[in-house]
Amino acid sequence: MPLNRRTFLGRSAAAGAGVAVAGGAAAPAAAHAAAHGGRGREKRYSFTVMGTTDLHGNVFNWDYFTDREFDDKAHNDVGLAKISTLVEQVRGEKGRRNTLLIDAGDTIQGTQLSYYYAKVDPITARRGPVHPMAQAMNAIGYDAAALGNHEFNYGIPVLRKFQEQCDFPLLGANALDARTLRPAFPPYSMHRLCTPHGRDVRVAVLGLTNPGIAIWDKANVSGKMVFPGLEEQAAKWVPKLRSMGADVVIVSAHSGSSGTSSYGDQLPYIENAAALVAEQVPGIDAILVGHAHTEIAEYTVTNKETGRPVVLSEPLKWGQRLTLFDFDLVWERGRWTVAKVGAKVLNSNSVAEDPGITRLLGDEHAKVVAYVNQVIGTSTAAMATADAPWKDEPIIDLINHVQAETVKAALAGGQWAALPVLSQASCFSRTAAIPAGQVTIRDAAGLYPFENTLEARLMTGAQLKDYLEYSARYYVQTPAGAPVDTAKLTNADGIPDYNYDAVSGLTYEIDIAKPAGARIVNLAFDGTALDPAAQFVLAVNNYRASGGGAFPHVAKARQLWSNSDEIRNTIIQWVQAKGTVDPAAFASVGWKLTRDGVPVF
Repeated sequence: MPLNRRTFLGRSAAAGAGVAVAGGAAAPAAAHAAAHGGRGREKRYSFTVMGTTDLHGNVFNWDYFTDREFDDKAHNDVGLAKISTLVEQVRGEKGRRNTLLIDAGDTIQGTQLSYYYAKVDPITARRGPVHPMAQAMNAIGYDAAALGNHEFNYGIPVLRKFQEQCDFPLLGANALDARTLRPAFPPYSMHRLCTPHGRDVRVAVLGLTNPGIAIWDKANVSGKMVFPGLEEQAAKWVPKLRSMGADVVIVSAHSGSSGTSSYGDQLPYIENAAALVAEQVPGIDAILVGHAHTEIAEYTVTNKETGRPVVLSEPLKWGQRLTLFDFDLVWERGRWTVAKVGAKVLNSNSVAEDPGITRLLGDEHAKVVAYVNQVIGTSTAAMATADAPWKDEPIIDLINHVQAETVKAALAGGQWAALPVLSQASCFSRTAAIPAGQVTIRDAAGLYPFENTLEARLMTGAQLKDYLEYSARYYVQTPAGAPVDTAKLTNADGIPDYNYDAVSGLTYEIDIAKPAGARIVNLAFDGTALDPAAQFVLAVNNYRASGGGAFPHVAKARQLWSNSDEIRNTIIQWVQAKGTVDPAAFASVGWKLTRDGVPVF
């Protein structure tokens, strides 16, 4: 087999080697040369590393669930077509050969565009298509990308095919082969930037992914890959990169900066460890942060061993922002040394989409729009999630009804068939809706934008009460008699909507005047106070069942059944089978917010 670029990447992954990528000659512009020294003065060189993260399948500034251009309250825009315009502007300003472009993961999951090419017209099929994200990122000219946890959602074969289709390396120093404990992907890439002063600047990019993959995608990776902590692997690789001659070391980490974990004690590793890596591992100059879906323009952490600053930046998700790391280097004692690093973010809503990218993927976009607009049934009434964060709404009951029915059918005739089946569901989007009349795939899919699958876990009444108390932390404590502002009622302590669960099959009140941990009152099953010792089956998504959100008991509860099909597809198939969605058949008010026994709404 000839050693072309793709076979080299494959051999590099198998051997645990990095990827060496050479740059070209520096831009010859006089202004650039003057800015970088020369003419006998101190030798200096500046370059820029651009970064994206959590693109989640967004190429176009389009929302496939609403079938219109993307928009939010802040009027952000999304997509690689916007990022491409920003990238070309930066390259024009800095000189293309004085820039690098990297990503921090979560690339191939999140929109119906990415779902379509994983499941409907899969890239893994014989003579299958090239993934739209690979096409767009290749065209834009990415230099490297770290693996995100959602890269594993569709299984390793889809990820490997995507890797093959990319013209840049997918990096994961802490994604190890379970048998050999050697890197299953290239740990790093090395890039040369040519200067006007002779010796090139060697820039190493170390990729780190999230250890939560081991539990969130257990079905896809168990026995195949393991994911040790970021700090441990960074401490192993950064000295190697320095010894290999790296003048600059950048980490692309699919890990937030908060030092917290959302899955409790299910793994001995920290989920959001980027700041800890900066603090504990010497030799890093900057970290592109991902995973947390927050915007951090510039955040400086002092390394404990060296006292040197490490600059972190996290651009906002879905291509809404582009990070710029600006590096100033000086030639000292026969080598390039980083004198200064600064970071900022550019907003993609300030530019138009790159027509080259929209033309490149116009056919793929049109196919997906047609797919999501297929009619699969009708609804007798309109349902929406706008009030679902604080009211028991029929649209969330629909999710719970489908999940409970699915689990009951799966357990029928078996050991657990006699137990009552409860179900949990979250309001994933406050703009999801099922219209009266025709229901399309995008309507049903909009209820469940994540690729979660369904499980059945054995829980006791006492455990379920703990579970509900934990969920009820979501509400801001509001005294009886005080005005209630729904804009300020939810998301206490930053808890996202997807980490608030409503449980169907029980009736209960949440007293928001009480402190968190003592809010669940009048908890009952079938009209009788809940027996702490009674056993129930909980229909639960795999994220929650594997510890996501750190809800108590469920991750250690006995698994009675699991399914490999996405809950989203289960809902779509249910609507297709029924033909008609009638809220009267499943909707009820099982829970409500109260204060001292008085309903809030």
